[in-house]
Amino acid sequence: MEAMTGTAARDLSEFVEPAAAGDEAAFTRIVAAYDNEMYRVCVAVCRDQTIAADAVQSAWSIAWRKLKKVRDPSRLRPWLIAIAVNEAKTLLSRRGKRAQVEVVAGASDRAGGLDPATGIEMIDLLAALDRLDPDERALLAMRYVAGFNATELAAALGISPSGTRTRLERLTARLREELA
Repeated sequence: MEAMTGTAARDLSEFVEPAAAGDEAAFTRIVAAYDNEMYRVCVAVCRDQTIAADAVQSAWSIAWRKLKKVRDPSRLRPWLIAIAVNEAKTLLSRRGKRAQVEVVAGASDRAGGLDPATGIEMIDLLAALDRLDPDERALLAMRYVAGFNATELAAALGISPSGTRTRLERLTARLREELA
């Protein structure tokens, strides 16, 4: 699922209040809109599909209980993704394991098949991401998978927007240097 646009997020804001009041149909609409995106972000954070699925399931349970605390329904998406990311990090640390990364080598659009250089670059990137801690992967996932802006990142991380930009710049510079 692609990142939700501001219009789509506003359209869902009308379901927050009924869902918070216990309307399961309204909550189901919210789940349908955000579940896949939350899962993709959690996979990027914990590098394990099973842990990611468990984190999203746990996040929905938390969201159902705490939906009444959402002050600004237009901020529902970042709030949900932040819950899922926190659950992914918690489950990852609780299980104390690093995920296995499976590199899928598929046919490319080129006549000659998969370019070996591209495959090596992907393996290098995945290895570099695996060396990051879950907080660093969470920052990258929320920015590049979920498409959070600096303000949304700041709210999710509890720091200033300029602080999130600085962290992101340092992290991407470190990755570029490692991959050079």
